[in-house]
Amino acid sequence: MKKETIKTNNAPKAIGTYSQAIKAGDTVYLSGQIPLIPETMELVPGDMRAQIQRVFENLRAVAQAAGGGLVDVVKLNVFLTDLAHFRLVNETMAQYFREPYPARAAIGVASLPKGAGVEMDAIMVLNKRVSPPKRKGRKEKRLKVKTKKSS
Repeated sequence: MKKETIKTNNAPKAIGTYSQAIKAGDTVYLSGQIPLIPETMELVPGDMRAQIQRVFENLRAVAQAAGGGLVDVVKLNVFLTDLAHFRLVNETMAQYFREPYPARAAIGVASLPKGAGVEMDAIMVLNKRVSPPKRKGRKEKRLKVKTKKSS
């Protein structure tokens, strides 16, 4: 199966030997995003809510670069250095997702790159855009052309 690298300047550049996302068929694997501001590659200032929002914005940017959006996410992994912030993840996630929500795991970790408090990765399945069905009851008109037989 062909793999396609997904890149965008609207999300932080990869800070290691990985891609922002890889598309394989209709499935897109989004690498972990931490709350970096894409232009500066610095952690977003502010509290944990600001970090969580920035991560969702970064994921959205990569999803859009792949031709989808957060609505196409089927699996989300959330890594937190303090699971007490899980309530904030739920509150913030409600601003970015609607039912049916993606499957999700929340994992407590000792530390994250650059001192971030949260990291998320995702799996997205791109919906095939189907053309609307043809209207029933409308038939093609065919013209009958009469030709003269030559003698």
